[in-house]
Amino acid sequence: MAITLHEVTSRRDLKRFVRFPYGLYRNDPFWVPPLRADELNTLRKDRNPAFEYCEAWYWIAYHGKRPVGRIAAILNRKANEKWRKKELRFGWFDFIDDPDVSRALLRTVENKARALGLDAVHGPLGFTDMDYEGMLIEGFDELGTLATIYNYPYYPVHLKKNGYAKDIDWMEYEVKVPDSIPEKVDRIARIVEKKLALTLLRVKNAKGLLPYARGIFEILDETYAHLYGTVPLTTRQVDNYIKQYFGFVRPEFVPVVLDRNGRMAAFGITMPSFSRALQKNRGRLWPFGFLSMLQAFRRNDRADLYLVGVRPDLQGKGVNAMLIAEMNRVFIQKGIRLVETNPELETNLRVQSQWEYYERRQHKRRRVFIKRIGPDGP
Repeated sequence: MAITLHEVTSRRDLKRFVRFPYGLYRNDPFWVPPLRADELNTLRKDRNPAFEYCEAWYWIAYHGKRPVGRIAAILNRKANEKWRKKELRFGWFDFIDDPDVSRALLRTVENKARALGLDAVHGPLGFTDMDYEGMLIEGFDELGTLATIYNYPYYPVHLKKNGYAKDIDWMEYEVKVPDSIPEKVDRIARIVEKKLALTLLRVKNAKGLLPYARGIFEILDETYAHLYGTVPLTTRQVDNYIKQYFGFVRPEFVPVVLDRNGRMAAFGITMPSFSRALQKNRGRLWPFGFLSMLQAFRRNDRADLYLVGVRPDLQGKGVNAMLIAEMNRVFIQKGIRLVETNPELETNLRVQSQWEYYERRQHKRRRVFIKRIGPDGP
């Protein structure tokens, strides 16, 4: 079929770009719609502080007047400098099962990379490590989460046919919440708490967490600095994330460990699963979508684990056992039976080992693909 690509240049185009997957996955029982407002804020240059060091281009593929695919190209200069790479990211990559469509979209990004003097294209990735990353390659019949990409099984097939190969994988686990905290986890948590003079922060509401919000992002940058594709967040980005997300958190789902001086030692961010709520409200909070989100807080048997961080000077000392024990206690209290770990890098064995005392199954895997390109062709 004849495919034409239209570059997104207006607010109206951008809304069409964001809307595309809502039609593509309309009847899929496993796809979890992202929040539309968040998508627009992330992709808009005037809303996303990452544009201080990033550039981005977006295209929609059409067959006649019918949209059949979309893709974003992102130049993250800070990441290229940190990792000494010359790479262009692609993301927000969705398309019907047609090789002409995927080829046209990928070739457009590859040509952009050549024009910029870069030597590789990789993705799916976002502007930062806080955005969606990694194409699903296993677990297509598992419910998605708010934090991850869901895609049809034909996506990775198209990538391989277009010359893309594995760069790195993430694994995801579903962990069963036991009726009581495993004895060894509880024992390690108590020993570490006493030996290192650590305490768990107790606050009544999200406002009580706000004074510690920056500490969370400081540990996040320190802890994740060596992980694939990460770059330090700017002050504006931290302010933006605090404003965007801290109104939603419930302190009981965000354990924070403090040292003897009241300085943050570790944190965990979990939330009740919003997957079914987002499917119900189709990614819209207004006018009534927020009601399903509130219901997810009140009655839910599933939770999602988003981030865990332990201060580098305290890593390897069992501090994470305090976080896990507290999460376990809260999950039992709230009636949570299953927890999604969300993506964990396949090379991050320390994180994976923290679930060794729990019944779990590795049910999803996702991948960043890469393609080396020359000045005149693949």
